[in-house]
Amino acid sequence: AAIGKAIGSSITEGSNLQQSIGGIETLFKDSASKVEEYASKAFQTTGMSANTYMENVTGFSASLLQGMGGDTSKAADVANTAMTDMSDNANKMGTSIDSITYAYQGFAKQNYTMLDNLKLGYGGSAEEMARLVNDTKVMGDGVEYTAKTVKDVPFDKIIEAIHSAQTELGITGTTAKEASTTFSGSFSTMKASWQDF
Repeated sequence: AAIGKAIGSSITEGSNLQQSIGGIETLFKDSASKVEEYASKAFQTTGMSANTYMENVTGFSASLLQGMGGDTSKAADVANTAMTDMSDNANKMGTSIDSITYAYQGFAKQNYTMLDNLKLGYGGSAEEMARLVNDTKVMGDGVEYTAKTVKDVPFDKIIEAIHSAQTELGITGTTAKEASTTFSGSFSTMKASWQDF
């Protein structure tokens, strides 16, 4: 029974992985291999399997690519930053990764009501997202955004602002650190690695 269950779950995982790779290849074209490379290391950097990583990236990539003028290589790097930041936030702040995933997918659609899910000291509103963008200066000095104009901030800059705030709070890099120093972190890494296998 155990062998049958293992075979069944491996077929399901393999099928899901094929679908994820298809989505990545469609969106990222020539840079798909770069995303796949990041995904292959996701069990260490984010505590996720390669498949979960690619499913999440696919969820917000269209907005990301649109805001970056179709630069697939740079978008792959920014998507990886977002995925790592999401995982770091979940590990450090104790928020469920699902809540954080929904928040990022909302940001990609200019919906900032779940910004407070990240627990960075900003409320869930367009006004608070504008404050985060202004505080981190990702759009340059002397540029001030409001609740009305924050929709003009490209998604990659929203990701950069969150990354900057998390670095300032000492959140960045916690997933990789926990993977090597804590039991639960090691277990998550092992579980994701097993799913990849």
